[in-house]
Amino acid sequence: MRTSIATVSLGGSLTEKLTAAARAGFDGVEIFENDLLGSPLTPEEIRARCADLGLTIDLYQPLRDIEAVPEAEFARNLHRARHKFELMRRLGTDTVLVCSSVSPLAADDDALAAAQLAQLADLAQEFGVRVAYEALAWGRHVSTYDHAWRIVETAGHPALGTCLDSFHILSRGSDPKGIEDIPGEKIFFLQLADAPLLAMDVLQWSRHYRCFPGQGGFDVAGLVRHVLSAGYDGPLSLEVFNDVFRQADAGPTAIDAHRSLLVLQEAVGLARPPAPVVPTGIAFAELVTPDAEPVSALLGALGFARTARHRGKPVDLWQQGEARILVNTGPAVRRDGTALAAIGLESPDPEGAARRAEALLAPVLPRRRTPEDAQLDAVAAPDGTELFFCAGTSPQHPSWRADFIDTPGQLPSGTGILRIDHLALTQPCHQFDEAALFHCSVLGLHAQESVDVADPYGLLRSRAVTTPDGSVRIALSVGPAPTEDGAHAQHIALAVADVVAAARRFREAGGRLLPIPANHYDDLAARFDFAEGELETYRELGILYDRDAGGEFRHCYTRTVGRVFFELVQRDGDYRGYGAPNAPVRLAAQHTAKRLTGG
Repeated sequence: MRTSIATVSLGGSLTEKLTAAARAGFDGVEIFENDLLGSPLTPEEIRARCADLGLTIDLYQPLRDIEAVPEAEFARNLHRARHKFELMRRLGTDTVLVCSSVSPLAADDDALAAAQLAQLADLAQEFGVRVAYEALAWGRHVSTYDHAWRIVETAGHPALGTCLDSFHILSRGSDPKGIEDIPGEKIFFLQLADAPLLAMDVLQWSRHYRCFPGQGGFDVAGLVRHVLSAGYDGPLSLEVFNDVFRQADAGPTAIDAHRSLLVLQEAVGLARPPAPVVPTGIAFAELVTPDAEPVSALLGALGFARTARHRGKPVDLWQQGEARILVNTGPAVRRDGTALAAIGLESPDPEGAARRAEALLAPVLPRRRTPEDAQLDAVAAPDGTELFFCAGTSPQHPSWRADFIDTPGQLPSGTGILRIDHLALTQPCHQFDEAALFHCSVLGLHAQESVDVADPYGLLRSRAVTTPDGSVRIALSVGPAPTEDGAHAQHIALAVADVVAAARRFREAGGRLLPIPANHYDDLAARFDFAEGELETYRELGILYDRDAGGEFRHCYTRTVGRVFFELVQRDGDYRGYGAPNAPVRLAAQHTAKRLTGG
């Protein structure tokens, strides 16, 4: 189906919004009146600009508080509408949105509303315009889609239909199945938005917290199935009011928006992009650094050994167990110190994974490689982290490991590290929802519920995306506390069989663990029962503890190098979380350590 986006969903000038929508692959736009009023372009120039970009103007939104009002007020409304219909003729668009009235002048009189909307449709028809009547969730007297449809049906005018909006329908808890009773030709337009499930005033919820389909808690796909069953064949259009989106660059936001519609169309059977190829593990994590010495010292204390070096690039492979860390000191490293720049994902079908990514607007990144280098495709996550699709050794997919030459005699000393348990990536605030949708739709991961954590300087929001078996876990977060250079910290969590033994060996090798306040252990003593001496050991080593119905979680942290720190984690039983109750303690301890020691 054709896709469209309301200009209110994007930031920037009208020209910037139109350009971003076209480049992202949209077929059309809804023009919000404020965007037109603030534009230096004439309606004719906007129409020409859209045509040059290959965009149709699918909807215009200039009218409010039209129906069920006193006659004198309605006469003024018709006067205003005539001017707007003439403007629409100049724009080259034929559908106008009319929202149910919120005016205190509006009467609770369906017959009057139907009669006045029919008069409005008579006028619109003279200009070749259709009127799409929409129920606002906070409408004064009309607030549900079925009520709006009854008024349209009563009016019985060919130029009057209804507009369905997923937010207005789902935020009120209305059953969308009734949409199938509306003739498809009378559904003039469909607007789509998702939203997190919040307990708040619906107007504020709508105006500030909408998001793209797949980023919230609504069953938008289910609603669309009902609309399609009714026979609707118009565009799928996004109308998303979101403060963060409107402050962000329009280009990436438009791509995120169009990706959400591609995934939605896949969910309802309208499109068949290449199937997701779910990764089976983490092949490596790549650190880039301008100074290898602090990183090497930290990895060495953790028990890693430099086991190989890339044949043509300044990249070392450090390994212990199944945990592999690449350290890149090449000239293209970031200026903000040591950072986690890339993740290698083990994939049963790297080529299929790359095809899926490209179909969902995540093109394979160009890479310089020699003829001997393994064919490794990579795409960029929204925060810029490169994601490589890696396969085991086969004639079709030579292993990435073949690019490295072994370093003789280098064996890990061992602190009991088994594998990479999870990776934590802090996102720019305007890309948090985008990142969750990206990792789920492109990589086939599953998103867990968002968790809000108190930070000493604000609030940190986190959401994990994982494979069902936990072989790949990525914790996405956004928070207020950047590192000293203004960038946010990232971390690599390493799975161990015995965190106490691993922490002792790390400390004995010269490593520095993050000190944890004694108050944490007093609280643990009040909440849980421990074996004799167990809690004292945790206090000595800075080990944090959590327990749930599935099992137990013990973890501790290294000091930060650049933007990166490591976490040692021990999972017992079926514990699947990340120690969220301990996150405020860890964040406060890191702030304290930074003030006292600078790292």
